Amino acid sequence: MDEVDLKILRALQAKPDMSNVDLAAAVCLSHTPCWRRVKRMEADGVIARRAVIFDPKQLGLAVNVFANLRLKQHDEETLEALESATCHYPEIVECFSMSGESDYIVRVVARSIEDYEHFLKKVLLHLPGVASINSSFALKCVKMTTDLPL
Repeated sequence: MDEVDLKILRALQAKPDMSNVDLAAAVCLSHTPCWRRVKRMEADGVIARRAVIFDPKQLGLAVNVFANLRLKQHDEETLEALESATCHYPEIVECFSMSGESDYIVRVVARSIEDYEHFLKKVLLHLPGVASINSSFALKCVKMTTDLPL
């Protein structure tokens, strides 16, 4: 990757729906070489996907919960089953395998504390291998970004 690729990425990060013509102009390239660079970065996985970011509060999803999961066992089958299962629930918007006291941390969005409690009882506690869960509720979002420091 060179500086032109980074310029393309910065421009797309700021405005992912930018047309190729506008993108090429923004990075001082003609549209065909710009398009080729974007396609190469997509094929290489540098550009994983483009997304629209919604305001969760505007959609009634004002509660952010960080649930620390501890597992009963740490064999490959259990880890893969848990990771696969988390992908099936849209309420789980992030899942990280962790070092330290928790095995995983998941971020769950919910409409209310009561909705989270229901999700905890009906889903999280029944994920493969879960031994215990410690939930923390976010009081306020200070910073949330998908932008990377390019």
